[in-house]
Amino acid sequence: MKEYVEHQVKDKTEKFFRGAFKVIFMIIAAIAFLLLFGYGFMLLWNWLMPEVFGLPNLSYWQGVGILVMAKLLFGNFEGKGHKKHSKKGRKHFRSKMNDACKSDFSKWEFYDEFWEEEGEKAFNDYIERQKNDVQ
Repeated sequence: MKEYVEHQVKDKTEKFFRGAFKVIFMIIAAIAFLLLFGYGFMLLWNWLMPEVFGLPNLSYWQGVGILVMAKLLFGNFEGKGHKKHSKKGRKHFRSKMNDACKSDFSKWEFYDEFWEEEGEKAFNDYIERQKNDVQ
């Protein structure tokens, strides 16, 4: 029994450290990607914007700041949970639409004929009844 407990503790600590390493690595990779992307953004800005629009050159940190502000203003922070939710919503919408499309349209077969023969007269009679009920 003692060996089993030791084995369980060892497995849990290994899983914890593997997970912690992955999280730390992803944070460092995201920061590195942001900094590298900021450098590319600064180069493109300084190459195009002063020539085309007469805007001033950017420093590196101004470029990174513009990217962060753009992400905050225009980006989405929903993550994976939002995608699952939208798939669920789409699935629900499709099922409702399929149910509506499968409804019986046989009663509409004579609709045009009815409207030509009785429809306008029946509609006008209905309007008169409504006006009389209100008064």
